[in-house]
Amino acid sequence: MTENITIDTGCVGLDKKVQQWLEWDKNPETRQEMLDLAVKKDVGELKQRLEKRLTFGTAGLRAPMGAGYSRMNDLTVIQSTQGLLRYLEQQFDSLKDKGAVISYDHRYNSKRFAELSACIFLHAGVPVYLFSQITPTPFVPYGVVKYGCAVGIMITPSHNPKGDNGYKVFWDNGAQIIPPHDGGIASCIDNNLSPWSNSWDTSITETSPLCKDPFREVYDDYYKDIQIHCRHRSLNKSSPLKFTYTAMHGVGTEFAINAFDVFGFEPLVLVKEQVDPDPDFPTVKFPNPEEGKSALNLAIKTANENGSTVILANDPDADRCAVAEKQPDGSWKIFTGNETGALFGWWAVLTYREQFGNDVNMSDVYLIASTVSSKILKSIAKQEDCNFVETLTGFKWMGNKTCELQQQGKKVLFAFEEAIGFMYGTQVVDKDGISAAVILAEMASYLASKNITLTQQLDDIFKRYGYHCSENSYYLCYDPDTVKSMFERIRKYEDGKHPSKIGPYSIIGVRDLTTGYDSNQPDNKAILPTSKSSQMITFTFENGCVATLRTSGTEPKIKYYTEICADPSKTDRDAIRRELHDLVKVMVEELMQPAVNNLIAKTD
Repeated sequence: MTENITIDTGCVGLDKKVQQWLEWDKNPETRQEMLDLAVKKDVGELKQRLEKRLTFGTAGLRAPMGAGYSRMNDLTVIQSTQGLLRYLEQQFDSLKDKGAVISYDHRYNSKRFAELSACIFLHAGVPVYLFSQITPTPFVPYGVVKYGCAVGIMITPSHNPKGDNGYKVFWDNGAQIIPPHDGGIASCIDNNLSPWSNSWDTSITETSPLCKDPFREVYDDYYKDIQIHCRHRSLNKSSPLKFTYTAMHGVGTEFAINAFDVFGFEPLVLVKEQVDPDPDFPTVKFPNPEEGKSALNLAIKTANENGSTVILANDPDADRCAVAEKQPDGSWKIFTGNETGALFGWWAVLTYREQFGNDVNMSDVYLIASTVSSKILKSIAKQEDCNFVETLTGFKWMGNKTCELQQQGKKVLFAFEEAIGFMYGTQVVDKDGISAAVILAEMASYLASKNITLTQQLDDIFKRYGYHCSENSYYLCYDPDTVKSMFERIRKYEDGKHPSKIGPYSIIGVRDLTTGYDSNQPDNKAILPTSKSSQMITFTFENGCVATLRTSGTEPKIKYYTEICADPSKTDRDAIRRELHDLVKVMVEELMQPAVNNLIAKTD
């Protein structure tokens, strides 16, 4: 109760916001957290917590947990689900026939947030398939399609730090939400902020006949369906390779073990320190295998001790997958997302031709990648007589493009993003780290039967389709105003316009998906969708390099992506790498200005 509590921070408007929070929030921990801030009169922190609301970004919400509208907590989950329900009621006349799929990862509060979300649907008479235990994120979009549901909710912040949580939304096609749904949901949330009388009553999840546990059905059917990609079971059974696996303290272990079992492999070598779900992530600073050796040290140690030459790693919610391979000199090569995407693209075309014959018509076959990812799939598609489609950054765009192509009778073999996200086939129209891991293992075993390593196969891909050299990284910046001013400076770099040259490198094309400008188009208007809420500028250089600067939708990062796509006739890879590295150095110093903007470089 709040009627006997006097709030006096010295700011009347802020006092009212604190009072409103205390009236709505029934969680004793976050109520006390808000009261403590008010008693301390921590005006700056209170404003940050109460004057900024979580907004739907990359398919949902992601933020630190704690009290306030800008954090993940019981109240913001309730408000989000109330708004989502109202939007779904507008979009689906048959919502009570279709229902919702809801699951969660192993993070603190994830199960609680899932139950709160479920109870709001159940009280409205909407059926809910609520998983009884933690699952990989891909189980939710898979379940949405399997049961014909209107929506799926996954409570996870993916690979974010341990103090974060998230709320990811999938539409009825199994893909993450895109405009206009994100805006429509956000509007409905704003109109349904006050908790409904029964929104805190989670007991209904245990008593309602509308609440069902889909775990066993989804588990069994998922593994049946992904076996369509098991092309070489006999080779898997006799594979000379030992595979080391880490779940990075996440949910993946049980699910990866079963994937390898149904594909016929010998048991995995597990990284024992990281095998069990642990929301504190005690052995890694950042629970993201994309970070490289800093995240894979224990996996490398385990592999070396067990005579294993291939490491497979999932991120905490098991929708991403990284791979590393031991080299002849004893070192380890950690494949970039672009390199793994090249291997997958080659494998997808190879196995498709194996299945349907080398003379199969490829005119309706598609490969997909995001605009910041390598153009290696474009090069493969060109030589293999199939199609390549580029989308905006994020699997929400690639998933929805896949659904669109399927409706046209097209066949999507593979889609990927450089941030180690891979969609192999269309059993799940989103990135799936479990299927990616086991398919990579089958690929490696197939190659091993021919005395070829993954590293050697990648080299062969570059010889055949041209060397695609990438250099990607990021800087951290916690000040949104600094980020905005940095990008505005770039837009006015040269006489009020984007730069035409940096250092010795001439720029021949600029695409700004924040403003909608694209000098490559006759009318200077971008073809890809634009968004003023995020920063993204792509430069095409005279030497063939394509470079993109963009902000992350989920983390305080300014990312850069660069690539030179060389013709197969150009064989001096060292010269290509040197040229790209020098260009990146110039671009970072002249456009990003890390020292001036106090940017924090990525550390390994």
